[in-house]
Amino acid sequence: MSTAQRPSIETRFGWVVVLACHVMVVVAFGVSYMMVIGIKPVATEFGWPRWVPSLGYASVMLGSGIGGIAMGAWSDRRGMGGPAFTGAIFIGLGAMTMSVVVDQWTFLATSFIMLGILGNGAVLAPLMTLTSRWFDRRRGLAIAITGSGQGLAGALWPTIFQAGLEDVGWRQVWFWYGVFALFALTPLVLILRHPPPVPPGPTPGFSVGSQDENHGLKGSPQLILTLLSIAIVGCCIAMAMPLVHIVSHASDLGYTAAHGARMLSILLGCAFVSRLFFGWFSDHIGGLRTILIGSIMQAVVLSFFIWNTELSTLYILSALFGAVFGGIVPAYAMSVRDIFPARNAGGYIGVVLLFGTVGMAAGGWLGGLINDLTGDYTYAFAMGLVSNIINLIIIVTLIRLCGSRRDAGS
Repeated sequence: MSTAQRPSIETRFGWVVVLACHVMVVVAFGVSYMMVIGIKPVATEFGWPRWVPSLGYASVMLGSGIGGIAMGAWSDRRGMGGPAFTGAIFIGLGAMTMSVVVDQWTFLATSFIMLGILGNGAVLAPLMTLTSRWFDRRRGLAIAITGSGQGLAGALWPTIFQAGLEDVGWRQVWFWYGVFALFALTPLVLILRHPPPVPPGPTPGFSVGSQDENHGLKGSPQLILTLLSIAIVGCCIAMAMPLVHIVSHASDLGYTAAHGARMLSILLGCAFVSRLFFGWFSDHIGGLRTILIGSIMQAVVLSFFIWNTELSTLYILSALFGAVFGGIVPAYAMSVRDIFPARNAGGYIGVVLLFGTVGMAAGGWLGGLINDLTGDYTYAFAMGLVSNIINLIIIVTLIRLCGSRRDAGS
């Protein structure tokens, strides 16, 4: 039975849940953008090479991916209330702890454990999974709205943080962001703790161990999950190069840090808008084809970063990059729901997005390392382009393996 023929589980309260998820992502992702804005000031204060604060960003990404699996499993069994409360508390406390760090080990441990595993681990993967459980007919759009909080956060936080860095310094910015996060995130738990509706009738699609588990597939579920996980690594390494380093790149070219912060805000503001479009688009063509289209356009725009250094061109490229990469990560969550059954959604989405954070972490760290070795970001962008091409090869393979399989997890 197709999605259009089944009784829908969608309710008005589901959109309230989506709004709460969106707001939580907007606030929580301030952590990532403060890491990006703070790369040069932190490195300068401590006399560190740039790869150290870049590794702080990588630690947040990797920690949030690892935490996402644990938080997703917790929410599958007990609901989202506990994970959401844990994330709210540790994002706030972790940010305030960052304001008093005195050495690189405390900096990295706070990034990985408090802001990553226990903080942002409760955000992207668990909230996308929760959103997917409230929707069947407009699932792609709903997931995209939740995920678009990342883009809106990027449009808001970099400019705010940059102004704060200039006025009071990076330590005070971390502290007051932590206070704000505590008060903004904890009330959302009251909404997110509500259990999602139960789909009527048996869940379509295969289940691991059943005789129908390979129906419509040309490969095993384990192979497809592995390929999705490898693909998102290549995609996110490429994505991280401009996303993490555009502020430092602009500064290295002789432009002000404010120019770089505005480029990042424009990039992520465009990502916010495009993510909604790609979400609607994925409801019509499926998650894998959405990834393919987005990744092709991402590779094209990324290639232009290698040779262009003019200020006006960098602004244009930032806007274009945001417009094309915005819908890719939510489309991975949509692909998991297209292919796998609902009961495995939390774990499978958590695994795939863990590898996404591995890619973001690797791209963020490698960009800083390559800059330290070569003195600019040309080779970093080139390496991102190569990883993007590898991602495209895997996605084409997945489309051939999965065919037109849709709605397995409704």
